[in-house]
Amino acid sequence: MARGQTGTSGRRKANGSEAAPKTAAPSATKEELLEYYREMLLIRRFEERAGQLYGMGLIGGFCHLYIGQEAIAVGCQAAKRPGDQMITGYRDHGHMLVCGMDPKEVMAELTGRSGGSSRGKGGSMHMFSTEAAFYGGHGIVGAQVSLGTGLALANAYRGDGKVAFAYYGDGAANQGQVYESFNMAQVWKLPVIYCIENNEYAMGTAIDRSSSETKLYKRGISFNIPGEEVDGMDVLAVKAAAERACEHCRAGKGPYILELKTYRYRGHSMSDPAKYRTREEVDEVRKTRDPIDHCEDLLEKNGWADEAALKAIDAEVKRIVAEAAEFARTSPEPDPSELYTDVYTEA
Repeated sequence: MARGQTGTSGRRKANGSEAAPKTAAPSATKEELLEYYREMLLIRRFEERAGQLYGMGLIGGFCHLYIGQEAIAVGCQAAKRPGDQMITGYRDHGHMLVCGMDPKEVMAELTGRSGGSSRGKGGSMHMFSTEAAFYGGHGIVGAQVSLGTGLALANAYRGDGKVAFAYYGDGAANQGQVYESFNMAQVWKLPVIYCIENNEYAMGTAIDRSSSETKLYKRGISFNIPGEEVDGMDVLAVKAAAERACEHCRAGKGPYILELKTYRYRGHSMSDPAKYRTREEVDEVRKTRDPIDHCEDLLEKNGWADEAALKAIDAEVKRIVAEAAEFARTSPEPDPSELYTDVYTEA
């Protein structure tokens, strides 16, 4: 089975960006790598089906797909301990799936049905599950960074050893509240990892046209926050970096920044034709840096899975996604009375 090159090679330079640095190849067991492959494939197939449901008119509002960025959510999840929190922006479906949330609940939330994780009232951009320690997708650009810092403040106050992962993109990296959060987190040595999912185009503007400093992991220097650039298309590189960041935070040394260099294959949202980049650019990344292809390469080269085994995993994942889509299609809509619930809480 012919596959693309590994995740640290073949980086296109269409907008002047540089390849992520090459480091010693991290290791994983056969069972771990197979699980990472399955989780990334679940996200990919889930998002592909979500795009289809959107086209059929079953998903209203905005819908931001995670296709191409799967290695980030899976790699960081692999470094987490039970109870570590996660919070992100509106490109959130993949993060929820790796947290262990039921694909049926996630898909039903996309279609606004009562069987959804937020009972159909959150939709694509605003899902939530305290049971899975997932503190939401958030539609306001960069707002989740301050909230994630607050989660870390609670962890420090309780002394429970938990770490908060706050995800945001290269576009949100220029928001002012990000730097207010940096300052507070370092002053109080809060256990928070700022995960910058740098897909290089924000909503549609290349990073070198919108940022004076395109090495986003360096943004913490003036706050004395350490950081590093990571190949976000390589699940093992992400896992290794996230483990280093967790060790830093759990040792009481304060926050850490991970700039995860990645690439989304689809537009910013389903309504974005992505005319700001060429088809050739996207195809080049797909051919040379796809995170799932890279994982397949590793499995095959180590003799841990052949083509038949990989096809069996794909078939299982497709079945799970098909069942989730059917559940989302047939689950009832919320009762109108739900408009008045969860608006206020009694103090």
